[in-house]
Amino acid sequence: MSLLPELQRLLCRHADQTVLPSVVVKASATETAPNTAVADPVFALVAQGTKRTILGDAVYDYGAGEYLVVSVTLPVTAYVVEAPYAVFGLRLRPALIADLLLETGVGRGAGEAPAIAVSRVPEDLLDPVIRLVRLLDRPADLPVLGPAIEREIVWRLITGEQGAMVRQLGTADSRLAQIGRAVRWIRQNYADLFRVEDAARVAGMSVTSFHRHFRAVTTMTPIQYQKQIRLQEARIRLIAEPHDVAGVGYAVGYESPSQFSREYRRMFGAPPGADAARRHGLPASDPVGV
Repeated sequence: MSLLPELQRLLCRHADQTVLPSVVVKASATETAPNTAVADPVFALVAQGTKRTILGDAVYDYGAGEYLVVSVTLPVTAYVVEAPYAVFGLRLRPALIADLLLETGVGRGAGEAPAIAVSRVPEDLLDPVIRLVRLLDRPADLPVLGPAIEREIVWRLITGEQGAMVRQLGTADSRLAQIGRAVRWIRQNYADLFRVEDAARVAGMSVTSFHRHFRAVTTMTPIQYQKQIRLQEARIRLIAEPHDVAGVGYAVGYESPSQFSREYRRMFGAPPGADAARRHGLPASDPVGV
């Protein structure tokens, strides 16, 4: 893949610079510890090294020349397992995908879309990614040419190996879009008493159908998903409030401090206070999980 070495150099030179609001450029010189994050819908192309993302019991490794697509917002564990590491990340915007589908008449595709998939990057997708990152050397060109290249990248995704998943992101009545609505509702109401019937109603499904499709997309039940969102939010809050474990537990919806501590330790491997002390001063998780 002749273009990959150039992308490696570009990403390392421009790491953490702003390309477009929807684009993230990251690099790491070392391997990293496992870190929990909430990954939004994203296209992540690795130019160097290897990243591991864990969703439930499923493990996804993606290295140089491979890309990962996340289709709905998911609580994941992610870390660099081979360094140096460099990645290009593009947040997938349903409005842009819907616009391209409407303009071209491309069908949304059939079947149940998974939550995460990994593929080898073809040259026709790698090429516009490199052209977009090259614009960092010509910043005056970026606001003029960048949006058109972003559109080209999304088009290559729509028509590529993971196209069925990406197309469903832009289709309001797809199963993925229905589950996406429920996911957003759970995230907004994670601290409240959870009733599956309410989430199913938001998705526009029967409870039985909702359970089946939610698990097919996210690999977990709706209740398991809510619990992970609660605990990840608690972990973020504890960095700022490490001495108020009980208060943080109540704030994210736990009525019992002992239950909060028990479930937190089961997920993160240490009690809330000890974990907060260990993590104090560490950088925040990347919101796109790349």
